[in-house]
Amino acid sequence: MAASKKAVLGPLVGAVDQGTSSTRFLVFNSKTAELLSHHQVEIKQEFPREGWVEQDPKEILHSVYECIEKTCEKLGQLNIDISNIKAIGVSNQRETTVVWDRLTGEPLYNAVVWLDLRTQSTVESLSKRIPGNNNFVKSKTGLPLSTYFSAVKLRWLLDNVRKVQKAVEEKRALFGTIDSWLIWSLTGGVNGGVHCTDVTNASRTMLFNIHSLEWDKQLCEFFGIPMEILPNVRSSSEIYGLMKAGALEGVPISGCLGDQSAALVGQMCFQNGQAKNTYGTGCFLLCNTGHKCVFSDHGLLTTVAYKLGRDKPVYYALEGSVAIAGAVIRWLRDNLGIIKTSEEIEKLAKEVGTSYGCYFVPAFSGLYAPYWEPSARGIICGLTQFTNKCHIAFAALEAVCFQTREILDAMNRDCGIPLSHLQVDGGMTSNKILMQLQADILYIPVVKPSMPETTALGAAMAAGAAEGVGVWSLEPEDLSAVTMERFEPQINAEESEIRYSTWKKAVMKSMGWVTTQSPESGKNVPTNMPS
Repeated sequence: MAASKKAVLGPLVGAVDQGTSSTRFLVFNSKTAELLSHHQVEIKQEFPREGWVEQDPKEILHSVYECIEKTCEKLGQLNIDISNIKAIGVSNQRETTVVWDRLTGEPLYNAVVWLDLRTQSTVESLSKRIPGNNNFVKSKTGLPLSTYFSAVKLRWLLDNVRKVQKAVEEKRALFGTIDSWLIWSLTGGVNGGVHCTDVTNASRTMLFNIHSLEWDKQLCEFFGIPMEILPNVRSSSEIYGLMKAGALEGVPISGCLGDQSAALVGQMCFQNGQAKNTYGTGCFLLCNTGHKCVFSDHGLLTTVAYKLGRDKPVYYALEGSVAIAGAVIRWLRDNLGIIKTSEEIEKLAKEVGTSYGCYFVPAFSGLYAPYWEPSARGIICGLTQFTNKCHIAFAALEAVCFQTREILDAMNRDCGIPLSHLQVDGGMTSNKILMQLQADILYIPVVKPSMPETTALGAAMAAGAAEGVGVWSLEPEDLSAVTMERFEPQINAEESEIRYSTWKKAVMKSMGWVTTQSPESGKNVPTNMPS
């Protein structure tokens, strides 16, 4: 069996999927898109102060090497020759900000994670400088001024970390999102590492003009960011450099996409109007808008979807971002201890089959789309003496679905074409109760591919299709048909509406809490002072 299997395998493509809570390396057959093997390592998150979220860039890099080595060992046990791996793609958590020393290769501070809120005061002082009649930041970047994006994190590091300031003065500093840090390190680091990013990741920094597809001088001046520390911007599918160490030394790294764009590609949403929702640490709904930038009137972001080759056209997307989805399950596990493993949530929710009027708004990092309300904080409301941990578990799952519904409503208003079904992927989609709830709350079918690793698949497709690699065809007729599981709505529309309107009431109650930590004093500073 093994010998015959070895004979029929075509070229393989590997994908690094570096997410907020874990790193994975996965290997696919480029002809059938079949997942052959993978390895996963959980990543630590540090919370040095309330609202701060950091990770160790070196731990992230080591986890990538470990996942590559372990996956190659597993392929060996399956009798699959790793010399068949012809390319590697990278997909990554977006906006997370790293500054490192190009001479030593050492990070100059921890990675400041996308969820981090320390920059709220930075955002407030910057927003006073944007003219009301000309929001040039939004018109150039497609993004609202928010703690979410890299430019304000980088500004905070330049203002507050002496090691970063000194390295910039001495022209030793390099900035990047996680993709840039990984590609630079994997292609040699201090010995000729390639300092680059792709258009999808660049479009999340708030320094990138999504029309001209270049770093923008006016934006860099506005944020006070020296342009020489920025990576070169490339397409999402081309050879950036070769692996310089480990089991796959010499293999080209030829695909790079921010994780949500990678999932859009992996779900084959290549047509205008196709959308997918990824359930990870956060929840991200992207709708392909083709070659035109669609600006949202309802709190969605305009972002670069992909550019699959140096000479290929750029595609754009509308995106709804929810900060906390899977992270609420992790919180129930690590902070409250009401479950021991993330999988247990389904069992608890199933026991009661209802939240019994309990509503959970997990606004741990404020509310993202469609509200962009940094003053919000998490609340659980509607509690009675009858409420138990099963109801809270159910309410947590419902919260993910309600947040998705809010984004879908906004997207329908912006695009004018309601979605007939929702394509879903990501770690949480293995939870059948969640998927059924999502269909009930949206009142449209939810469609899930049987192979849920679409983020990694998208990165592998981009890498395999790159010029000079050419082992993966992106022609519609060559894309292998994916088997899907469908969840149809099972409750009546009226009940769905009542639950949704109660949820919206709970969201209103979560807003306007005293929030921002002033990073200088570490004391709580109310943001909603009466004027």
